This record gives sequence, structure tokens and C-alpha cells, in this order.
Amino acid sequence: MAYTQAECVIKNIIREIAQECADRGHSISETLVAFMVKAVVLDPRYEFNVDRTLTKTDVRKLITTCVDRLLEPQRPSLDTIKMQVYFDMNYTSRAEFLTEHRCVLESRLAPACREITDSRARTRDELECLYRKIVSYMLLHSGLGSPTEISIVREATAALQSIFPQSELGTFLALTKKDKERQLNELSMIVTGIRLFNKNCKKGGEGVDDLPAILNEAVPATKQNVESELQATQQLIYHYTAIIERLEKSQECYEEDGLHDKLKEALYNVRQHEVFLRIIVAEIVTCAKQIEMLQHQLNKRMLDLNAVVKSKSAVPTAQVYPHFIALSNLWTSFQDEMVLLSVFSNLVTNLDPYLGTHSQLFPDGIIGPLLEGVVVKTDEQRLSEVSGQRIIPSDFKNREWIFPEDILTYRQPTIQYRGFCAYAFGARYGLLLRGNPNIGILKYQEKYYIFSSKEAASAFAQKPDCYISMAAEHAKHSAELIQLLELHQQFSTITTYTKAASCMKPIIKYDSCTQTDTHILEPNIVKSYEWNEWELRRKAIKLANLRQKVTRYIQTNLSHMRRDNTSQVYPPKNKATQTKQDNSSNVPKPQVFYAGLRGGKTTEPTHMIKYNLTRAIDET
Repeated sequence: MAYTQAECVIKNIIREIAQECADRGHSISETLVAFMVKAVVLDPRYEFNVDRTLTKTDVRKLITTCVDRLLEPQRPSLDTIKMQVYFDMNYTSRAEFLTEHRCVLESRLAPACREITDSRARTRDELECLYRKIVSYMLLHSGLGSPTEISIVREATAALQSIFPQSELGTFLALTKKDKERQLNELSMIVTGIRLFNKNCKKGGEGVDDLPAILNEAVPATKQNVESELQATQQLIYHYTAIIERLEKSQECYEEDGLHDKLKEALYNVRQHEVFLRIIVAEIVTCAKQIEMLQHQLNKRMLDLNAVVKSKSAVPTAQVYPHFIALSNLWTSFQDEMVLLSVFSNLVTNLDPYLGTHSQLFPDGIIGPLLEGVVVKTDEQRLSEVSGQRIIPSDFKNREWIFPEDILTYRQPTIQYRGFCAYAFGARYGLLLRGNPNIGILKYQEKYYIFSSKEAASAFAQKPDCYISMAAEHAKHSAELIQLLELHQQFSTITTYTKAASCMKPIIKYDSCTQTDTHILEPNIVKSYEWNEWELRRKAIKLANLRQKVTRYIQTNLSHMRRDNTSQVYPPKNKATQTKQDNSSNVPKPQVFYAGLRGGKTTEPTHMIKYNLTRAIDET
């Protein structure tokens, strides 16, 4: 099957699965559906052969299986996959978080900026209105107070007037649009720096929050909250691990296979939650270090600015403006840290819904009896028990071992299975135990593996391919392990969720054309400019000759008729008069009747009689 045809079939399958889930009342994202399709195809239990073309029966079976897996109730593995999808789609680097945040701010401020740059104010009232808009824009841009508070607006207006009086609006309006935007941002930073300096001197700063103090309280509180949740998650990990080890030793895992599988899925769920919480804790620690550095820079900048200004009534702008701009940039960095802290807090909160299934399957009433007589060990205790164990490299031929003290001579290695014991994961049915690098790091086929004990390391070193293939089989049965243990290289068909979403975008072909403006900048052509010296000399001679010429006008009898003459008249007016009394007269209408004109014979004369029927005047 051609690549485009296969991709079209896969997209149709994904859409049909999502539609069937929607028909059953569950909204499933196409990213999650795409990953589930790949996971089902890889799972050997469903017997899909990826090397041959899928028949209609195979497609129907694939759709039904995926829908059942996606809608299966009380399945921790599905919650783990959903957690992975959410985190991968919502977490990124600090720089990308801040870039996206600034893009959102710029898009929100764009209408206000466009209203200023496109203004064509001419009258005094229009210029005053434009100046007020500039003040409001600077307050919104800096985030220091609301533009609806009168006291804040007055303070910002006073700061702006000290560097940009209203009389300079004419010069501002004459600039190009890009220059206007640049000057607006520069003025906004200077005004922000002035207000921050005034707040430090206790001469203003209305509506300006003390961000360093707020962050110094918020960062430890957020870190403590995340660490407490991390400790609760780790306690569940230790409980589930102890129960699974007990079932393995007592051979109960074969009698209660359903319980064993669900415990493994619950363990993977809380392990994934632990990984994400550790990432967030590391980010919060980075925020704390960044805030400490910013606070040191802010204090130093304030001292330098006080030394420049002191009690002077006037200071050269070239000396103070850079300090004000630097203050503004530092304050923006504080605001960025506040945004990042809020984002990380929301990430932690939004991960909690994906932990509900295992808490329903294994409440305290079920976990308690299973833990009777079991010693629950933490990861630290397990590592300390084997701290004295160490592999002897000479005991293993054709095997390369690395120890932590030798890592300085190597490139920082990437440990496989995210630092979990490779032997325990392969040989003990997918059990996740933390590896101890002090035992020895095995380098095999340019990959690095660590182990939870010396015996595990020795067993794995003897048959590494066998245990690696066993680990791959476990990952095929539990698709959430591919993301949890970072096995994307072994499963090339499984990509990260963000890449899977980008791969699902349809390939669109269309014709397009572009046109470049001939003159991007405003033209500034002097029509009278001449580069030719002889042309300039010719014009100079012509002007010199004109000085000696006289122009005379003569009017002749014939030429005067060719003139265009116009005259203007006033149109006649309609006038009317009215008297105080209306009179009228009526005369009788003459009426005459002629009789005897018809009915006579032709041989006899006609006798016509004329009757005067006109009435008398007194009768009318």
C-alpha cells in the first residue's frame, strides 16, 4: 500500500474510533486515539500483522478493540496514557512557556497599540485623547496597576510627561508605524522604571505589587505542596512494590492474575505521576534560583540608580534611561517567574484526576490486609542495602562497565529505562525497581543499563539480548511503559504525543502566489534633483536669459470674442398678497334651445323656434 493511501486509511480509522466514542458519550482527542491504535497494533495479544495490508475484518476488529480499550472502566493503564498525553501536550521548556505567554500578551495589546499608531489626531481634543490612550497602553503593557484607577493613571501620566510631554505628539505622529511601536515600547519601559524607582524611594508606586516578596512566599509554599504530593505518591509506590514482591514470592500472582496485573498497572500509574512531579519540582527549584538572582540584580540596580540621581533636580537622560529600562526588564522577569509558577501549580492540580482509578481499585480496606507481614522499603532503603556491592569488570568478558567516578571521562550517559533496573523489568514481569549506578553501569550496544543488585547485574550481563527482548514484550503488553521508560527508539512506530499530533495533520496542496512591494518604505523622491552638470548649466542659462526678457499682452478686436464670459442673475421671486375681505360675483350662464330642427320633410321648409332659457340675474 502506498504511503499516502496508508496514511489516509489510518486517519479514517482514527476519526471513526473518535466518532464511536463520541456516540457513546465520551469525548476522546485524536492524539489519544492515534496512540491507542499504534499500541493495539503492537500488542501481540490481538494478532495484528503490520507487514500486510489490513482487510475490512481487520479494520473492524481494530476499531472495536480500540473503542473498548478507550472506554474500559477502572483501568489504571488508560489513566496513565491519558496523564502522559496531557503532560506532553501541556508541558514544555521555560523559554517556550514564556514565548507563548508574551505572544498572548502582544495579541491582547495589539488593538490598543494599533489604535495609537493609526491615529490621525489634529485638534486639541483629539491630541489629549491620544495622550490618554498612550498612558492606558503603558499601564496595560507594564502590568503595574489598572488603567481605571484615577490615582494610578495620574502617577503614570506624571511619569510620562517628565520624558514625553504632550507637545511632542506632533513629532510622534510624523513617524512611521514601526517607529511608533518601537517608541511606545521604549517609553513604556522608561515609565515603568520611573514608577519602580519612585516606589523604592517611597514617593509613589501606587498599584505596584511587591513581586519579590510575593514570590519569596509563593515559591516555598508551592514547592512544599508539590513535595507533599510527591511523598504521598512515593508511599503508594512503595506499598504496591511490596505487595507485588510478596505475591511473586508466595506464587499467588498466578492464582490471582487479575490482581497482579492491576497492581502492575497501578504501579506504573503512580510511577509516571512521580516522574512528572519530579520534573515540576526541578522547575520550581530553577524558579527559586532565578528569583534569587533577579532580586540581587534589582537591589544592585537600585543602588546604582540612587547613586546617579541622588538629590539632583536634573540628570542627563543618557545616564538614567538605561537604568530605568534595566529596571523594567528585571520586573518583567519577575512577572515571568510568577507566570511560570502559576503554570506549574496548574499542571500539578490537573494531574490529580488521572490518579482516581487505582485509588478506587485499591482503597485502604484492600491494601491493608495485603500489607500484613510485609516490610515496606523505600527506594532509598533499597539503594542503601546494596551500597557496598560492586561489579568486578574482569569477571565479565566482552562487557564494558562504567562507574560513577569514571563518568567524567565520558559523555554524560543516558541511562535506559529511565534509571530503573533493567534485569528486574525484564525478568520479573515488568517490575520497576530503582537502579544503583554504584554497582556498575553496563555499556551494551552504545546503551547504558543500571541494576538494583549485583546479582541482577551479573544475570543481565550474561544474556542481555534476552532480557532486552523480554522488556520489549512487556512494553508491547503495556503501552504506557513506552512513554514512562522512554522506549521510543525500540518502538519507532510510537512517537511522543506532540509529534503524533503533528503527524496527524493532513497533507494539503494548493497554489499560492506572493507579491513584494516595489517600495516598502515611504518614497522620498526630489523631482527637481539633477545629477547631470550640463543639465544644471542649461537651466542656469535659461534662468539668466529670462531675467532680460519682457512679456507683453495685446488685445485685438477678434480675440476678445474668444474670452469666456459669465454673468449671474437673480431668479424672479414668487410674491403674493392677501386682502382682508374676499368678494366674488356670479352672472347667469347663457342657455339657448332651438326647436324644430329635426323631423321635417324635405319638400316643406323647416320652422325653427329659438328659446332663450337664460335665467334672470335676480334668480341666480
